Amino acid sequence: MSAKTLLKSLLAYQAWANDELVERLAGMDPARDAGQRHAAFRLMNHIHVVSRIFAAHLKGVAHGYAGDNTPDTPQPLELRVALAEVDRWYLDYLETVSEQGLADLVAFTFTDGDKGCMTRQEMLTHVVLHGGYHRGEIGRMLAAVAVSAPWDTYAVHLHRSEPARRLQG
Repeated sequence: MSAKTLLKSLLAYQAWANDELVERLAGMDPARDAGQRHAAFRLMNHIHVVSRIFAAHLKGVAHGYAGDNTPDTPQPLELRVALAEVDRWYLDYLETVSEQGLADLVAFTFTDGDKGCMTRQEMLTHVVLHGGYHRGEIGRMLAAVAVSAPWDTYAVHLHRSEPARRLQG
């Protein structure tokens, strides 16, 4: 499997996992465990902002963010739409970049002013791993207030998106 094919699969998984989790969070009673719910939405917004920042780095344009989150927390539907939009951007981006282009180095500046340099492939991998890390963190927060998180694993995504895989086992 090529790096591009694997990245496409991982980014499709991320889009699915982001949507599943935001849907679960939006379904929580805003009055019950309001602090945990708000913290979870802040983390989901952080995932969104970092994804937007790295998309800008990949495009070679300014991202316009002063930090890795926004001062205000978007409403659940607004955040769900924004996450879906940036997740779609990444899948579309993979259609435009060549396998060789994934190895290109991209220099950029982090929001804290530090300089960075990563290949396009490393940047795409970072976006997926970053989102997975924080979704896991949110899952632990939900467990602490007796709310079950979606079953967020790559294997579950693969078998739900390609049910025929179950027949091969």
